[in-house]
Amino acid sequence: MERSRREEVFRLHAQFCSALADPKRLLILMELRDGPRTVGELSTALKARQSNTSQHLAILRDKGVVTAVRDGAFVRYSVADTRILQALDLLLEVLASQFERRAAHGTALRRLRSFGAPARAARAAGR
Repeated sequence: MERSRREEVFRLHAQFCSALADPKRLLILMELRDGPRTVGELSTALKARQSNTSQHLAILRDKGVVTAVRDGAFVRYSVADTRILQALDLLLEVLASQFERRAAHGTALRRLRSFGAPARAARAAGR
């Protein structure tokens, strides 16, 4: 792939990911996992103002993450492609693994620090 085309692809990729870079928008996507929802339904589920939910939906729609279909007086939003949810699930698995490693790392550090505690206490007493 030529360099300018590659850069364009990654620019578009970054723009798409920017739509996912907000916790409220991620929660909206998790709510849409069960099927199309209206702004009112989403704001109730998220305990958020409808205006704020609408703003987030506009960003998700603009980036092609969600679609909107008029249903009488309402607009129902849904995830544009189920692979988006699969990608989010994968990222959540990675995040969970990182937390596990950090927790294990933290436990190991506490153990190492406890090994050094008697020596530190002896040095402190000798001062």
